[in-house]
Amino acid sequence: MHSVSYHRASSVEEAVKLLSAAEDGKFVAGGQTLIATMKQRLAQPSDLVDLRHIQAMKGISVSGRRVRIGAGVTHAEVAGSAELRSVCPAICNLAGMIGDPHVRHIGTIGGSVANNDPAADYPAAILALGATVVTNQREIGADDFFEGLFDTALMEGEIITAFVFDAPEKAGYAKFANPASRYAMTGVFVANKGGRVRVAVTGAGADGVFRHAGLEQALTDRWSPEALSEVAIDPSNLMEDLHCTAVYRANLIRVMAKRAVAQA
Repeated sequence: MHSVSYHRASSVEEAVKLLSAAEDGKFVAGGQTLIATMKQRLAQPSDLVDLRHIQAMKGISVSGRRVRIGAGVTHAEVAGSAELRSVCPAICNLAGMIGDPHVRHIGTIGGSVANNDPAADYPAAILALGATVVTNQREIGADDFFEGLFDTALMEGEIITAFVFDAPEKAGYAKFANPASRYAMTGVFVANKGGRVRVAVTGAGADGVFRHAGLEQALTDRWSPEALSEVAIDPSNLMEDLHCTAVYRANLIRVMAKRAVAQA
């Protein structure tokens, strides 16, 4: 039996100190990915540093259209925030589609983004919203944060503490969910802020979440689902697995993008 030492951090500073003292430590928030991989012996950290009780990483605040979401906020809290829904209902709707009630009440937005699963929902929102990822060391723009499958700009010992963004005038998210896991086989988040359109795709890219320039240009020219009908979706860099082919995912991108614009 593999043994692991558990540590409950009460502050970001304490969490960093605990991790630096561990032989092979890992931060854990909701643990929806890490605990599962530990059960399968795919990860065997010597220490777990629990971030769930750090008050500085909790809470949602909205000032005008400026939004701040603490990294320790659960999916259920994002989905149920009336204040957040009043300015950006799309991210609330996205959170409500993640997993099942158990996952939504335990999993956190910070843990999801830090893990950067190629089929996770939040990376599409963070990228499309042009959010700033705030850590205990610096601020990272969304375009510079996601670096590939399960790979981000985070350095050793760096903790996401919050996400900050200006809510767009229009935004929507639609996904084709795996019926078993509820992960996105393809998900598209669209955001229109003052005529500047960003479109992020999750669940389809061979290298993880990405922006689609063709969809962005089409929606900048005309904000309408019909504007996307003739946009070319190249399947050459899309994922292909037991669920569907790259060509099928290319079609899903267009369909989900249309649905996201209609929702917005």
